[in-house]
Amino acid sequence: MLWVIRFSGFFSAALVMIVLSPSLQSFPPAEAIRSSRLDSYLRLPSFQVYTSPDDRFTFRKAFRFRNNDECGFADPKTTGVCDPSLVHVAITLDVQYLRGSIAAVHSILQHSLCPENIFFHFLVSETDLETLVRSTFPQLKFKVYYFDPEIVRNLISSSVRQALEQPLNYARNYLAALLEPCVRRVIYLDSDLIVVDDISKLWSTNLGSRTIGAPEYCHANFTKYFTNSFWSDDRFSGTFRGRKPCYFNTGVMVIDLAKWRRVRFTKRIERWMEIQKSDRIYELGSLPPFLLVFAGRVAPIGHRWNQHGLGGDNVRGSCRDLHPGPVSLLHWSGSGKPWLRMDSKKPCPLDALWAPYDLYGHPH
Repeated sequence: MLWVIRFSGFFSAALVMIVLSPSLQSFPPAEAIRSSRLDSYLRLPSFQVYTSPDDRFTFRKAFRFRNNDECGFADPKTTGVCDPSLVHVAITLDVQYLRGSIAAVHSILQHSLCPENIFFHFLVSETDLETLVRSTFPQLKFKVYYFDPEIVRNLISSSVRQALEQPLNYARNYLAALLEPCVRRVIYLDSDLIVVDDISKLWSTNLGSRTIGAPEYCHANFTKYFTNSFWSDDRFSGTFRGRKPCYFNTGVMVIDLAKWRRVRFTKRIERWMEIQKSDRIYELGSLPPFLLVFAGRVAPIGHRWNQHGLGGDNVRGSCRDLHPGPVSLLHWSGSGKPWLRMDSKKPCPLDALWAPYDLYGHPH
């Protein structure tokens, strides 16, 4: 049996036992996390490790995850990335967030009823990470896509936090071009999160006529995401006329790539980035262009799929508690990342929920 710490506030804690169950359902904060995996997958990880050639990273090899009997069989006539039975997930891989990306993948596999039906699309700006992924997840279905930083380097403006200025943050704008044309839908996930529910539930989101789906937060002060000069100039603020824009976090999105390609949304995002360079209409990195193009035109997804803000704000990275309601995904958006806080011996209470999925380890 595996135990994790569950906290009702910043300074109070109670132990909650993880109940192993073959049924998959997301868990309210007051309940136990339910896993689709068997006891063997929750044993202590083996001490077989992969060490990167430059000795920067070592990761334990994950146990193999197998499909449940009810997952069915793939069409033998269609193989590889174009298999229509696949669930497609896109995540970036970079040195700074690599530990988080590996933990995210691990969490997705552990809670999936059909883990062998998931295909991961890894976006990279470095070319030496594929071997690391293969060594950590030997049976994983994945492909690595190189994103050239020069594509966006001249479009990026300074932000409130330097990490938000990294070119790879903008790779999601180009998923429709990077991924194969046969991939018509994808789940995009940030690297600082864990999934504690079956990701096929998120995959089955009905987008209707919309191009993207995401949890929306209409109570948030939407005006703060843009400068006063933006709101005072009708050429810019007029883009929201006839819409009811709400904030949404771009770290968890379901994207209709076929529709994105048809409407050429990448060009629309790039146009707003060009305007930002000359008119300074926002302060927050890659988020505002998405809001400008899609806010008010988003298929709503339940908040359980993005319990965001666990990394605190963009400056101090202070500890946060869970939002009220059920949880299917925990997201350490903000400047505080659980692996960094744990290494510094200054973890926040909820970082204990991320730790079981961490495969980082040193050779023995």
